[in-house]
Amino acid sequence: MRQRVGRAVAGMDVEVGYAEGWDPAARTPLRPLTAHAARARDAAGLPYAVLHRVPGRDVPAVVRRVCWRAGQVEVWAYDEQGRRTLEADLSLLADEDRLLNRRVISWRHPGPGTAESDPACPRTVVEIESDGTGRISHQPDGMRGASVEAAVTVPQGRRWTARPGFGAWAPLAPDAHLPDWVREHLATAGTPQGAAVWRREPSRMLSRHDYGVLFRPGTAMRGAHGRDVTTVEPRPAGTLRVPSGLLAVSCPLEDDGPCITLAVPPGEHPLDEARMSTGYACEWENRWVDLIEPTAVRVRLGEAPAASWEMALGPGQDPRRLGEGEAYGFGTDGATGAFADARAWGSLQRRFRTAVEDREDGGWAREPGSAFSLRTREPASGAELAAFAVTSDGSHPVWVGRSADGHVVGVVVLVDGMPAPAAP
Repeated sequence: MRQRVGRAVAGMDVEVGYAEGWDPAARTPLRPLTAHAARARDAAGLPYAVLHRVPGRDVPAVVRRVCWRAGQVEVWAYDEQGRRTLEADLSLLADEDRLLNRRVISWRHPGPGTAESDPACPRTVVEIESDGTGRISHQPDGMRGASVEAAVTVPQGRRWTARPGFGAWAPLAPDAHLPDWVREHLATAGTPQGAAVWRREPSRMLSRHDYGVLFRPGTAMRGAHGRDVTTVEPRPAGTLRVPSGLLAVSCPLEDDGPCITLAVPPGEHPLDEARMSTGYACEWENRWVDLIEPTAVRVRLGEAPAASWEMALGPGQDPRRLGEGEAYGFGTDGATGAFADARAWGSLQRRFRTAVEDREDGGWAREPGSAFSLRTREPASGAELAAFAVTSDGSHPVWVGRSADGHVVGVVVLVDGMPAPAAP
């Protein structure tokens, strides 16, 4: 249920409504509530959502998900295109009836065509502890760029907000997502007037490794256990059809949907497998052959060399929260990953599981020692899934190679860890 209120967002009246909750991924409220029912839930400490809507917009301008029993208020703000511009967490200090402004993330979208998920969107993150220690992290070039960060001491009056009574939540102006004191710190950063000491941090989204070297034969490297290895000619592994233009990288044995998705040109893309010679020999079909091991698998999306490599991110994954040497990736309990058409993931995954259980290869030409193991295809769309083996369970990062002009030229998953450059 909605009612018009005499407040404004960017000069426009808004309507306030209530629901049992809010799904931030789908941008939809759960079961609607009357104001009377929402007031009862507020009094009982049960969760409910407050929605401030601008007439004519599909997505509310501001949403607050309130649960006094859990001592938490979550806030989202959206622009006229439904893109998230603010996310905030407030924690209730119950005995003092006040809210700690614990975390705020503010995004700025450079243009109307910029997607919310675009890593290039500038953003600012503010985190505050109850003792007044805090941190500001500003990324003017988005997650791919370096950030400037400062540890700050936040005075009492800026840490806390009085707990509002029911119906007293106010809309937020679209240009007021960051508190004035944060704006002051940012405006004076690096000047004599600045009250904080700022440091520059490189993006944790970018990798220091060149994964393309694994696919260039003749490179001497140092493998696991200190062994000297040499890259050899990559092995072609056919092609992958992605008619939807959305590539999924995930474990086909897991019940969840695809963990990581990437926009790619619709069509058919080459698959190949990086390999290395270990310097050992093994007996195969009554003869001794060099022991060649796979090191990485790749979907090739262009012929230009990759000038940079960045970590592919799943929903809610924030590289700013990673420690040194850590990375996000897809999880597996079966040492298996897959490249697939994301729109057909469910159908392809079911076919994969049937093929595994029935021990059918689904048309994939298996080769001994290959990381690629099984291909499945959806007949109606032609969408495909190509599964591959990795050496362990756990999380496996997905690396996206970009050319010097910024185009995606490859998507790589390591079969094992990254070999180190050989000693000079």
